[in-house]
Amino acid sequence: MTAVSRARALAAFACFGLLPRCAPRGTRIRVGSKNFTESIVIAEIYAQALERAGFAVERRLNLGSTQIALAAMQRGDIDLYPEYTGTALIDVLHRAPLPTPQAIYATVRRAFARDYRLTWLTPSPMDDSQGIATTRAIAARYRLRTLSDLAVAAPHLRLATIPEFLSRPDGLPGLQRRYGGFRFASVRTYDIALKYRALLDGHADVATAFTTDGEIARSHLVVLDDDKHLWPAYNVAPVVRSALLAREPGIARALDAIAPAITSAAAQRMNEAVEDDGQDPRDVAAAFLKAAR
Repeated sequence: MTAVSRARALAAFACFGLLPRCAPRGTRIRVGSKNFTESIVIAEIYAQALERAGFAVERRLNLGSTQIALAAMQRGDIDLYPEYTGTALIDVLHRAPLPTPQAIYATVRRAFARDYRLTWLTPSPMDDSQGIATTRAIAARYRLRTLSDLAVAAPHLRLATIPEFLSRPDGLPGLQRRYGGFRFASVRTYDIALKYRALLDGHADVATAFTTDGEIARSHLVVLDDDKHLWPAYNVAPVVRSALLAREPGIARALDAIAPAITSAAAQRMNEAVEDDGQDPRDVAAAFLKAAR
């Protein structure tokens, strides 16, 4: 380790572990996110961790879908954002699901470095897999326990989902290929924050879900078992511009340090704090980092 890199390492440690914030360095890190609560909160965690490590941060949150966030990286509009390993594997690389989280991470890390000049940092244990949720009453009425059950019952049911789910290979097309059936009586698309409201208000019978959504616990919803294993692990990790990371290795040190604390349970609590309790994502992220020290 050179004297310069040693000094940077000590400065990053001091900023993250001991001081509330250090004076920003010259490099400004542009942190982006997709357009849903969890992505925004995790991006805010990344932003605040970088600020505590001494970086100046510019937030460009709530950009849009996976494709929009990745395009922003390719154009140079942002420098990093939180991405999910399963989403990258299936929706970006168009690969088949792999059996283990480690295999998925290794595959997307290699491909993103080669094809996009982007680096995946340490993944968090949080696994925000896809799912389909319903109320306990509807699950009992139609005897729904698994996605195989839902594939058969679908002609009697109304689906609430987001537009992206209708075209993604790990969305409705994937369900139809893997399970057969899944021809719903009706399919309506909603903003990502409104699909549960459609379910709870009786405008839909089932809704697409992410397994760390706070609404699942709050409303006592049933998430149907993916008994044919369509959906792989969706661990979250920072995806960073490789050229920037080579110049500023302190980015990896700051973000790798907090990765283990971002668990599925922590994500569900943070999602619920924003969506149900109306807390500001910045405040939720700050509380998480304080507890994670």
